[in-house]
Amino acid sequence: MKNIEQVNFAGKRVIVRVDFNVPLDENFNITDDTRIRAAMPTINKVINDGGMIILMSHLGRPKKNPDEKYSLKHIVNYLSQVIGKEVIFADDCMKAADKIAAMQNGDVILLENLRFYAEEEGKPVGIDKEDPAYKAAKEEMKTRQAEFAKTLASYADIYVNDAFGTAHRKHASTAVIAD
Repeated sequence: MKNIEQVNFAGKRVIVRVDFNVPLDENFNITDDTRIRAAMPTINKVINDGGMIILMSHLGRPKKNPDEKYSLKHIVNYLSQVIGKEVIFADDCMKAADKIAAMQNGDVILLENLRFYAEEEGKPVGIDKEDPAYKAAKEEMKTRQAEFAKTLASYADIYVNDAFGTAHRKHASTAVIAD
């Protein structure tokens, strides 16, 4: 494990777990961009080195997936302004391979909300813990979570966790991907 200042990202695809779980008003305007601004040193380092950056985050706690209310597409324009370049949006974080393959040095892609997939949190859906089938459902979800993380990892040469507010969780994009 290295500090990002020790890495030259030139020509590398870098997937970065950020915490863009920002508050939005009823018109989807960001009301506090502190979390976005906190990620800017990492984003700028990758871009300035000539790398390609793939940003992944969650937004809220969607009850249905996908849920328009929790789409990260609402922050793309603002993020483009803050970064100073167009941010490409991948509307399905599991089907972004073509967009990522087309990236050029300095490009930025934002993946859709990771929590649109139950595999991100790794909890079985639609079954109570008291149900005798829960243990099997949990094991099956862990397998699916590992595959989910493997797909995310396949997008990049380097993984960076810049989402310190979520780093303690055993989610696919924070813990499982690092394996």
